[in-house]
Amino acid sequence: MMPDLDEYKWIVPDFIWELDEHIDFEKLIKALPDADDLAKLLPDFDKIGESFTSLKGFFSPGSPGETAFRATDQGYDNDKQYKKVSDKEKIDQLQEELLRTQLKYQRMLERLEKENKELRKLVLQRDDKGIHQRKLKKSLIDMYSEVLDILSDYDASYNTQDHLPRVVVVGDQSAGKTSVLEMIAQARIFPRGSGEMMTRSPVKVTLSEGPHHVALFKDSSREFDLTKEEDLAALRNEIEIRMRNSVKEGCTVSTETISLSVKGPGLQRMVLVDLPGVISTVTSGMAPDTKETIFSISKAYMQNPNAIILCIQDGSVDAERSIVTDLVSQMDPQGKRTIFVLTKVDLAEKNVASPSRIQQIIEGKLFPMKALGYFAVVTGKGNSSESIESIKEYEEEFFQNSKLLKTCMLKAHQVTTKNLSLAVSDCFWKMVRESVEQQADAFKATRFNLETEWKNNYPRLRELDRNELFEKAKNEILDEVISLTQVTPKHWEEILQKTLWERVSTHVIENIYLPAAQTMNSGTFNTTVDIKLKQWTDKQLPNKAVEVAWETLQEEFARFMTEQKGKEHDDIFDKLKQAVKEESIKRHKWNERAEDSLRVIQHNALEDRSISDKQQWDAAIHFMEETLQSRLKDTESVIEDMVGPDWKKRWLYWTGRTKEQNIRNETKNELEKLIKCNEEHAAYLANDEVTTVRKNLEARGITVDPCLIKDTWHQIYRRYFLKTALNHCNLCRRGFYYYQRHFVDSELECNDIVLFWRIQRMLAITANTLRQQLTNTEVRRLEKNVKEVLEDFAEDNEKKVKLLTGKRVQLAEDLKKVREIQEKLEAFIEALHQEK
Repeated sequence: MMPDLDEYKWIVPDFIWELDEHIDFEKLIKALPDADDLAKLLPDFDKIGESFTSLKGFFSPGSPGETAFRATDQGYDNDKQYKKVSDKEKIDQLQEELLRTQLKYQRMLERLEKENKELRKLVLQRDDKGIHQRKLKKSLIDMYSEVLDILSDYDASYNTQDHLPRVVVVGDQSAGKTSVLEMIAQARIFPRGSGEMMTRSPVKVTLSEGPHHVALFKDSSREFDLTKEEDLAALRNEIEIRMRNSVKEGCTVSTETISLSVKGPGLQRMVLVDLPGVISTVTSGMAPDTKETIFSISKAYMQNPNAIILCIQDGSVDAERSIVTDLVSQMDPQGKRTIFVLTKVDLAEKNVASPSRIQQIIEGKLFPMKALGYFAVVTGKGNSSESIESIKEYEEEFFQNSKLLKTCMLKAHQVTTKNLSLAVSDCFWKMVRESVEQQADAFKATRFNLETEWKNNYPRLRELDRNELFEKAKNEILDEVISLTQVTPKHWEEILQKTLWERVSTHVIENIYLPAAQTMNSGTFNTTVDIKLKQWTDKQLPNKAVEVAWETLQEEFARFMTEQKGKEHDDIFDKLKQAVKEESIKRHKWNERAEDSLRVIQHNALEDRSISDKQQWDAAIHFMEETLQSRLKDTESVIEDMVGPDWKKRWLYWTGRTKEQNIRNETKNELEKLIKCNEEHAAYLANDEVTTVRKNLEARGITVDPCLIKDTWHQIYRRYFLKTALNHCNLCRRGFYYYQRHFVDSELECNDIVLFWRIQRMLAITANTLRQQLTNTEVRRLEKNVKEVLEDFAEDNEKKVKLLTGKRVQLAEDLKKVREIQEKLEAFIEALHQEK
């Protein structure tokens, strides 16, 4: 009754064959019953055969027994019926005796396997401590799993498809997929829920043999001890968190694969992928496309011609309600790589009226699906707190007493998850050996094509993948940030002073200088100026200055980041640099205390009226003239737009005035006459003056609105005032001597020059203060922000994919991946041949 294991010697590691050096097998053999004792336990099969033959001849139609049976009287008929009943009981007794014998030897075999498992565990532990250096069988499946991990991230854009084998676990939702996988892994590792969708993304589980029962993720070094309940709970929680994090907003399931390795003594080596359960309808709380997404994920894994499909069917529900069997039939119509598993057989046997229906399901007669093998398993009593050991005991006990085995509807090798695990592992490695070399050749050809394409398109460039390009760009960006410290103080102060004046000049002219200049004497002028300067310094000026400094820093930073460096410039980094610049500026916060200290400095600067030398006086005059000339030019432009082109432009460019421009021009002429009559006219027109101008225009047949007169007057008077102020600047060029004497005994007053000197000095002191803050504090803080942004981007693969794009990047990425896959595949094939 012992199975022939000659064909499976490769499963057992080499050191098992060397155990006789460490274990006294003679004592072990003596402890076992001898052949004679075992023979006594076996039934007399010759007698059983004779009994079956006689019974067959007795009940066959047309036999002498039948004739005799018909010819006898009623008394003999009753005697024959009694004999028939007793023969049937004898057959049942013989069948029960045969089953008991089978179970007895099966338990003996399980005991030996358990002892073998303990011995392997001891040897593996010794291996782990460094006594034996050969770990080929232990690492072979890990090598294969690494290849699959790389392939899962590889975008096959060059017709290179992933046809490497793995076991794909598919089934309807709540059919028991996860439970079967846990029984194979011998640990309750997956999150559970009553009727709720728990598997939200594909989970790749790599099973391998090891001295300790542990699990770990491919991107983590933490080991979860599967013999401890707290570690199991932590592992289930981590898997659930990873699943939920992989699901994008507005979706229910994800295509992102979670990779998990499980090691333990006695585990069958293989790679399984647990997929989300197939659903028939979308329930509340699910995304509308959930059903289609699960179908597409399942098809994507099953369409691999070398994938082994582990089709899970819930035995407790009607087979006709299954969705997954139709899907599997479409992907593998001949059933050459499908293994069918019927779960919850205990419930099926209890609820199904006809046990033969279970046999029809197992044999695939109730639906059009073919398979390599059919299995029936029990995955517990439905209690999530059950241990794997208790489930195994319950499963064995159920099948020992099940009618399905007693009536030979199921064969012994078709039941229990243990037999299923052995069959799946055997099929997996058979598929691996048949297909792995072909896949290696395909990747070799792909690598050659990619290398040829690179040489033809980028012969002078190194093959830098996305991560290497990011590191190169990172160094360039940090060098450019450091360049900010090399900007000269003079450049900082010039650009700060110029930008700040551009920002505040309108306020100074319109709200400070012009209102003060309308006063009648110097005392009132100075008083007005002091009040308005104080209000401006308290409320607006420091904030404006900090804004200017921050914008200047941004502009200089952007200039260094976008500045092309001749032949060394690589435009592939432009999007990344722009994103780093924007994010760094977004994170940068100017020192809040800067405004308070700047306010004091600016207030003190504006309080000072002492011009120490003629050079400063001339500089103030020059500053005032430039400012007023700029304003005068703007005013002239506005007046020209109002009244239209003059006679020269009309003749030279053949242009004319509109009707409104003609009205404006006539109004302008009237207002200019008014100013000529009174050169000391106030800034505003009186109502009677507006009426006079309107009546004069009406006398010439021109109807004018009073608002138009006032609007035109504002620009005309502004031009007149600016021209007058510029003439006054000319007169004040020789006024420094009078200024030193405080304009005593002089009709010349140059208070406006002093105002512009105060403004100019405030701008210089503010620019100097801001420059010191920039170079001493803000540039360094910006550099720190840039480093933090680069570190964040380095950890965000999606960001790198988005910012480093183009054919060159993708080609380098594909080359790196294909080379890595090919090298690992070749190493795996070499190890596979050594094991063989």
